[in-house]
Amino acid sequence: MPDERNAAVEVWINGSFVPRSEARISVFDSGFLVGDGVWDGLRLHRGRFAFLERHLDRLFANAATISLDIGMTRSDVAALLYGVVEHNGMTGGVHVRLMVTRGDKKTPSQHPANLVGGPNVVVIAEHKSPDPAVAARGLRLHTATIRRPGPDVLDQRLNCHSKLHEVIALIQATDAGADEALMLDVNGHVATCNSTNFFIVHGGELWTSTGLYCLNGITRGVLVEEARAAGIAALEHNFVLEDVYRADEAFVTGTFGGLTPAVVVDGRTIGTGRIPGEMTRRLQAMYADAVERSVTTPPVESPPFRS
Repeated sequence: MPDERNAAVEVWINGSFVPRSEARISVFDSGFLVGDGVWDGLRLHRGRFAFLERHLDRLFANAATISLDIGMTRSDVAALLYGVVEHNGMTGGVHVRLMVTRGDKKTPSQHPANLVGGPNVVVIAEHKSPDPAVAARGLRLHTATIRRPGPDVLDQRLNCHSKLHEVIALIQATDAGADEALMLDVNGHVATCNSTNFFIVHGGELWTSTGLYCLNGITRGVLVEEARAAGIAALEHNFVLEDVYRADEAFVTGTFGGLTPAVVVDGRTIGTGRIPGEMTRRLQAMYADAVERSVTTPPVESPPFRS
């Protein structure tokens, strides 16, 4: 939902806070030129970042995968994140996006030998709240023709700046009157949505993809763990669109939205169309409890933040 407070939020860029309207990155930035960078999105809840350690694990694993030196330790990054929200007087209902690119180039090119200096680091914090109308009516999904490539092309578990295939899929979905795109993998199995992870419920079982062709979602991982701990069969395996069409329930997961019911896929109503379904409601409560536990666990001690 729109929030007027965001106009006054300052953005952190390479050591300095700047007004949102003045936030700038060089046209020679690696991310702008060739999509060379990684990012992560976090939720601030009651003054703490939910599942912070998991997000840091993902960020540093992604950076290592593309041989990108962030130039900070885990504790440095944690201190930076808390410093940004403290600077902006934020305590909850906040989404923070941390972006790291390989840095500026001498000339437009792919080669890292043309780098000038170190990485570019940007942190954008925003007041955000889910649109209650979407939760009330449920999401409409449309299966895109664009497939999720395998790790031999672009590892979909990476939270990187190269998102063009997902953007094209989303355009197809919105052109079809849907909210988000459902995407298949190279073998025709259901993989994920363009910006969220996808689940279905079948006969009391929770199904999601193998994880090889989708983002390593924090909410996705937490939900699978919580379901299994509660005795719910949570299967990470291959399934196809026909399984989706005859599912009892469907929903998507994401860092800020948590679990959002998906009621229509390719024009077909899923299950009874009830929003949310019985299993989805139960899992929403379990996830909300996991978020609360994550923000009450003693934080890892971080060094003082210095802009």
